[in-house]
Amino acid sequence: MTEVLGPRALNRALLARQFLLERTTRSVPEVVEHLVGLQAQTPHTWYLGLWNRITGFRPEDAADRLVDRSLVRIALMRSTIHLVTARDAHGLRPVVQPVLDRDLFTNQLHGKAIAGVDVAAVVEAARPLLAERPRTPKQLGALLAPTWPDVPPATLAYAVRNMLPLVQVPPRGVWGRSGSIAHTSAENWIGTGPGHTPADVVRRYLAAFGPATVADVQTWSGLTRLREVVEPMRGELRTFRDDQDRELFDLPDAPRPDPETPAPVRLLYDFDNLLLSHADRRRISTDAFRAAFARRGGPQPGAVLVDGVPAGHWTLADGRLTVHLHRPLSSDDVAEITAEGHRLLDFTAPGAEQEVQVAQAGRAGAEPGSGVGSK
Repeated sequence: MTEVLGPRALNRALLARQFLLERTTRSVPEVVEHLVGLQAQTPHTWYLGLWNRITGFRPEDAADRLVDRSLVRIALMRSTIHLVTARDAHGLRPVVQPVLDRDLFTNQLHGKAIAGVDVAAVVEAARPLLAERPRTPKQLGALLAPTWPDVPPATLAYAVRNMLPLVQVPPRGVWGRSGSIAHTSAENWIGTGPGHTPADVVRRYLAAFGPATVADVQTWSGLTRLREVVEPMRGELRTFRDDQDRELFDLPDAPRPDPETPAPVRLLYDFDNLLLSHADRRRISTDAFRAAFARRGGPQPGAVLVDGVPAGHWTLADGRLTVHLHRPLSSDDVAEITAEGHRLLDFTAPGAEQEVQVAQAGRAGAEPGSGVGSK
């Protein structure tokens, strides 16, 4: 009989593979490759994703890799900017290119405007402009506009972004610095390299996010029809069922810890792939957490994991880290959150005055009290 894995077993497997049960001593490039990249559309919050996962991580451990070009930020899975190694920028982009093709022509802002345009000609016109120097989307669109006057310049720039692999160049994304969103071609920035196969990418996904259904892999990547990729791999994979009787695939030797393995408090960054990479997110999310996010406007907050699942969200402003709990927690849990909050502040602003405030959720939905720790 096929073994059944419930949400808690899947949770612990996911946390172990994400280095969230225990931080790792692996190098930044090794961790970034194991995770198949970090979602990184914001300039700096993804640094916290590495801090959560790597023992003794310092911002310069990643920032220096952006400057020396061994790490890059590029549009990949789900047509979203990811931090990846140069090798994975070459390897992953051809596999997920259909996602970017589809996004361009169905995009709410640009799809209608680009319909009927010779996109290949737009890309070829952009190549020498980007080779000359990195350009912002506004600059690139303005340079292309005289040839395509009936197409919005922003749409022309977006078409190039989706159809030609572009990297965001430093200082954008470098810790402690700022800069415009300027792009050049991946070929110009990091040269060329071999592509991965779809089966390679499935294996990589399972190593970081499994056990998983085919629908899970499709949600993470944005690709469709991956059953055609997974079925020929069946002989090399191990299979399970979840509590909804869906088939799960996994690498035979990947970690699957005891479901009762303790999980420490973690303060995830706003777009951590941990929360975004499964069709069925019960292994790592809750109805209360999803509802709280759905009600929010403005910037997306980070999630607070307690016993492996979100118990609230956190925000950071002016040296104050505020945690809003979605359910009542014990004083021990609040103390652990407060301690982890101070560690996060030590990372983001070492030596600065700090405050961590934990707003306790009342059993009737109110937030009557808080735990505060200053330093």
